[in-house]
Amino acid sequence: MRNVLIIGSTQGTGRELAAAYLRDGANVVVTGREARRAEAVAAELTADTATFTAAANGQPLVGGTGEGPPSVGSVTGLALDLSRPETVAAALAPVEQVDRLVLVGMVRDRNTLAGFDIAAASQLAVTKIVGYTAVIAALAERLTPQAAVLLFGGGAKDYPYPGSTTLTAVNAAVTGMVRTLSVELAPVRVNGIHPGPIRDSPFWQGKEELAGTLAKFQAETLTGELGSMADIVDACLFLLENRLANGIDLPVDGGHA
Repeated sequence: MRNVLIIGSTQGTGRELAAAYLRDGANVVVTGREARRAEAVAAELTADTATFTAAANGQPLVGGTGEGPPSVGSVTGLALDLSRPETVAAALAPVEQVDRLVLVGMVRDRNTLAGFDIAAASQLAVTKIVGYTAVIAALAERLTPQAAVLLFGGGAKDYPYPGSTTLTAVNAAVTGMVRTLSVELAPVRVNGIHPGPIRDSPFWQGKEELAGTLAKFQAETLTGELGSMADIVDACLFLLENRLANGIDLPVDGGHA
């Protein structure tokens, strides 16, 4: 049974990936900055998986209580703050053996030169570069020889926009981290994924001021489509489960001319 740890998985794509692994019978740990939130999401995922399993097996929920057949796997919530890398090792102390490690967590930064916010830029850089590395360093001895690690970057690495200077640089750094870590951690596999805008991500929902940005990106893709969280989860599973997928930086954005 696989043990899966997803850092930054209380919402969005991280949460959807956790749900996919849980439905497949893995033991999953989800993390968020606050313990209460991570534990609440773990409880929600447990209930959702019971419902999914019952429906898949053609069985009614037990007594109408929302409890279905027990899941093969389990899910636990854990507090972890990537922006405070000095606390990461202690936060991960309860985690034992890890077969799949996914680093999704980030902070958003739209930081123009006209009003450059040094504190915000520093938090973003620390979260993704130092925080991601601190997690991997803390768990290095607990990664199984067949383990896989996946780092999230983003499309801004290749397609910058006004205000993305720090984000573009940090996402580009993920490429360098994949190259070095895949060598240092071998035979553990290490890959990176760089999604474009995800149309059903909570970040984009209900934000009229970002509608133009989404429309522009969609128009520039070769497919004429924006991806969904399900699309990104599918790509994640390929990078995590294919035994020959290693040292890859995968853009998942519909392609550009």
